[in-house]
Amino acid sequence: MKNHTFVVCAYKESPYLEECIQSLWEQKLKSNIIVVTSTPNEYIERISEKYKLPYYVNTGESGITQDWNFGYKCAINKYQSHYITIAHQDDIYDRDYLSKIMDQMGKTKHPLIAFCDYYEIREQKKIEKNTVLRVKRLLLFPLRVAILQKSRWVRRRILSLGSPICCPSVTFAVDNLPKVVFQNHFRACEDWEAWELISKLRGTFVYVPRKLMGHRIHEDSETTAAIGDNKRTMEEYQMFCKFWPRWIAKVLVKQYSKSQKSNELSKM
Repeated sequence: MKNHTFVVCAYKESPYLEECIQSLWEQKLKSNIIVVTSTPNEYIERISEKYKLPYYVNTGESGITQDWNFGYKCAINKYQSHYITIAHQDDIYDRDYLSKIMDQMGKTKHPLIAFCDYYEIREQKKIEKNTVLRVKRLLLFPLRVAILQKSRWVRRRILSLGSPICCPSVTFAVDNLPKVVFQNHFRACEDWEAWELISKLRGTFVYVPRKLMGHRIHEDSETTAAIGDNKRTMEEYQMFCKFWPRWIAKVLVKQYSKSQKSNELSKM
């Protein structure tokens, strides 16, 4: 799988970085793994050297989307990758994540992105069911039907009600996508915005309804910070406005914002 690259976006000194890298290192289907950061330090360098991973520093504008786009570009320019997974430093991947994703992508003529179901990690505990996860699985249920994965109307109707796609679970089919996947003006809904843009393209949203990765919920995450300063609610309203009249968007964002409580560790 030399045409696939895991891009690990590292930030400062996350205590979960090595666990993330270990989960990629232990994949049944081997691929390239690189580490990128805009906050270079000895901690990240030491872990990269331990696993003999290429390490690239973003010396340009820093930020979540800037770092993602930088890593995405590195994977293309340095490894000629046709498929890219942007791994978040706090999350982990099951051993058969890549093999299952690529198997399903290989059955599709024109894939855009492939993504899977996931579980949460809260205080080192694996949480497979809670209200938010149930709602997301319900929204994605139509994509269990292969023919509906190709429907722009279906996937846009799904995204019009929220963002059920877990960002670190996504593998990008580079050849079928724009050169720049993420825009640089959102802090909390940057992934939702990317799915909305990609949903307009001809091709397939490949959904693998298996829990193949773990998304960590913790108090130091950028999502939690965005909730704290109300940035996320404002961005969610802007996203709903891409699909609905403003008065409907206002109603939807009031209900949708309740899901922000799921980022509190006490919410199971």
